[in-house]
Amino acid sequence: KMAAAAGAAAAAGLWSEVNRCGQNGDFARALKSVNKILQINKDDVTALQCKVVCLIQNGNFKEALAVINTHAKVLTSDVIAFEKAYCEYRLNRIESALKTIQSASQQTDKLKELYGQVLYRLERYDDCLAAYRDLIRNSQDEYEEERKTNLSAVVAAQSTWEKVVPEDLGLREATYELCYNSACALIGQGKLNEAMKKLQKAEELCRQSLSEDSDVTEEDIEAELAIIHGQMAYIMQLQGRTEDALQLYNQIIKLKPTDVGLLAVIANNIITINKDQNVFDSKKKVKLTNAEGVEHKLSKKQLQAIEFNKALLAMYTNQADQCRKLSASLQSQSPEHLLPVLIQAAQLCREKQHAKAVGLLQDFADQHPANAAEIKLTMAQLKIAQGSVTKACMILRSIEELQHKPGMVSALVTMYSHEEDIDSAIEVFTQAIQWYQQYQARTNNGCCVFQPKSPVHLSLIREAANFKLKHGRKKEAISDLEELWKQNPKDVHTLAQLISAYSLVDPEKAKVLSKHLPSSDTMSLKVDVDALENSHGATYVRKKAGKLTGDNQQKEQGQGEVKKKKKKKKGKLPKNYDPKVTPDPERWLPMRERSYYRGRKKGKKKDQVGKGTQGSTTTGSSELDASRTASSPPTSPRPGSGAAVSATSNVIPPRHQKPAGAPATKKKQQQKKKKGAKGGW
Repeated sequence: KMAAAAGAAAAAGLWSEVNRCGQNGDFARALKSVNKILQINKDDVTALQCKVVCLIQNGNFKEALAVINTHAKVLTSDVIAFEKAYCEYRLNRIESALKTIQSASQQTDKLKELYGQVLYRLERYDDCLAAYRDLIRNSQDEYEEERKTNLSAVVAAQSTWEKVVPEDLGLREATYELCYNSACALIGQGKLNEAMKKLQKAEELCRQSLSEDSDVTEEDIEAELAIIHGQMAYIMQLQGRTEDALQLYNQIIKLKPTDVGLLAVIANNIITINKDQNVFDSKKKVKLTNAEGVEHKLSKKQLQAIEFNKALLAMYTNQADQCRKLSASLQSQSPEHLLPVLIQAAQLCREKQHAKAVGLLQDFADQHPANAAEIKLTMAQLKIAQGSVTKACMILRSIEELQHKPGMVSALVTMYSHEEDIDSAIEVFTQAIQWYQQYQARTNNGCCVFQPKSPVHLSLIREAANFKLKHGRKKEAISDLEELWKQNPKDVHTLAQLISAYSLVDPEKAKVLSKHLPSSDTMSLKVDVDALENSHGATYVRKKAGKLTGDNQQKEQGQGEVKKKKKKKKGKLPKNYDPKVTPDPERWLPMRERSYYRGRKKGKKKDQVGKGTQGSTTTGSSELDASRTASSPPTSPRPGSGAAVSATSNVIPPRHQKPAGAPATKKKQQQKKKKGAKGGW
């Protein structure tokens, strides 16, 4: 009895210690006291609950879940359902957390709050929205603002990922979180300018809220604003302001935020801006998308987009095996998705395997008829790239849901015209017109009631008629023109075309139809003839027709005819033009003919070398002047001068010269030039 009393007294003291530590937030010390209590009574339910709570508060979720599973007989789901579900939620075992919550016999407010979070992570947004609405309606405490924030986050997710038009919740955007979520919802609707204004307001509210706390530094504020700035940069990117977006993205990365999800999204967006350029930067950024825990921070569509971009980056960096591996993995995860098979086809085209790429796309179109249209358009593009235009037309015509579309009709007609297959082009027009006729019959429920044709239908008929007329198919064009005229009997242009077509086929019919043309009186316009003749256009035409002479010319001048003056082009001035300096009067003469020309400046050694062959010297002009030498008698050389001339000059006296065109002299000079080349000029 004394031992039991002593144990009870010790337990009481330990419980007091646990209570005191719990109130002070010292859960590590409280855990030590709880463990001592469990040494006294290992199946104490309250002590086990306290131990689980202490472990959760210390962030030891695995250990807390282990305690719950170990003592499952004592800690039943009714006792500790919330703590178990919360541990599973924090350990990213979301499906298990949902089962734990649903198996609880009593749904407390805490479990409902956690239930909403679990549904959001599972992307069951409709159920999540209903859960938060129920919580806000049936609870009144200090956490109402947080619930409204979560509710707005659900609406934003619906708008972004499910393209649901968000309803007005009537929430007062008094916090930056609410403003941010509202901006995300607007981005999902494509209202980018309004979203940017909301983000700017959120930034302002965030600065005001955090600046009130003296312990918060400017770095802390910038870290909190990082997610807002990230959305601003995303809007800039969507608006085409890629340089501004890239600058803001890089500023956020330099801050090194702790949110791995934010870093992964920013890195992915930078990769999409880089595309096939700056691949080395993209390879660095892609590492941020592989950080631990990213898969638990982002939605499925975000993770899928990141994987698509990884595959594309592998293709752009010529990592063919990696590209095939990633795209095959994506296709196994989402067999109906278009992008994986398109990436595989693009990789095959880079490897010049176009036929294999077309076969891959054809197999996908056969397996997934719902997505066949997009795939067949890609196949047609590949056929056009290979020069198989006719095969491309066959593929396009197999897309039944697009056959009647004006864009498809225009593309097919253009391609068939390029191949000079006019019959097939006319057949395309005919099929499209018949589709609209059948559609009109369906809307009238088979009743034979005259109804005006749709603008698209009439446009197709007109284009078909014009095409047939252009290619000489007047008989075939007549039916189309008659249909158009029937729809609008006042259309003079169509009537004129119809008469022109009948004039070559049935002239009598053309005469009958010509009676429907309006008379010249009804077609006359009130025109001021004098004003028309005196107009600039009439004057110009009259000048080209011929010159006026005599009285007519004076009369026309008297009527105030204005002659067109030709504008003189301004001359171009030199770059170094100085208006203060008088221009050189000899500037129009060649340089050699100007009075101040002194010849080219040469070096000291070059002054002694003439323009002749190597080794010759430049002599005076009087010595080289053949006319002066021929007229004057030859002078005797001075003593010693003959050896110098023969050694250093190749000048031949006039009496020994041969005509300039003599072949012997030319051959000799060429030989001397070859010898001189060895001297090292």
